[in-house]
Amino acid sequence: MFGLKTLLPLVLLFTTSTSIPVLEERAAATCGTIAYTAAAVNAASQKACSYYKAGSAPGGYPHTYNNYEGFKFGGVAGPYQEFPILSSGALYTGGSPGPDRVIITVPACKQAGTITHTGASGNNFVACTGTN
Repeated sequence: MFGLKTLLPLVLLFTTSTSIPVLEERAAATCGTIAYTAAAVNAASQKACSYYKAGSAPGGYPHTYNNYEGFKFGGVAGPYQEFPILSSGALYTGGSPGPDRVIITVPACKQAGTITHTGASGNNFVACTGTN
């Protein structure tokens, strides 16, 4: 028989671990001439998920990405949100978003890919390496 002293730490561990959004990690990406490490892609995606789950949108991000370009995103189905990934290595908190974005699914917060305005016409996007 389990006592309260035994169950309480297990309950706290379970509730703590399930409240943190977990993303499937992705590989590094190159957008135009900017190379992002896997850690940078994952950190930006995690930040996007955290903002989405909190209902927060600094600088208007994350926001809906409609995929007008028709990316396959490795078979990861939407709906999608886009969020800036910055060449400086900092995590986006508002201001100029730059040309590069990570794409996550909602509400599951799965990483779908990395895209950029660099090399695209108008306000369109092209795929960064690793995104199809």
